Amino acid sequence: MAKLKLGAVEDDKPIKLTHELPASVHRDLVAYAEILAQETGQPIQDPAKLIAPTLARFMAADRSFRKARRAHHRAREGEGSAPRAT
Repeated sequence: MAKLKLGAVEDDKPIKLTHELPASVHRDLVAYAEILAQETGQPIQDPAKLIAPTLARFMAADRSFRKARRAHHRAREGEGSAPRAT
């Protein structure tokens, strides 16, 4: 059995987006959903539900993104603080 990067899909409050996918990406998404359903034993009614966890997994695995996000967060925290006396 294949070891896929995604596990069971969590049910979370969604934010609706509309986006067009290339047909080849949609075909791959459907195939991924079928294989994931076999692996987890959870049928996936709508392959589009895999887009969010796939994107989240991709961003979580991107070290440059995580580093830049932490730096951005630290910079924003520093904006609201008063200057220190030296």
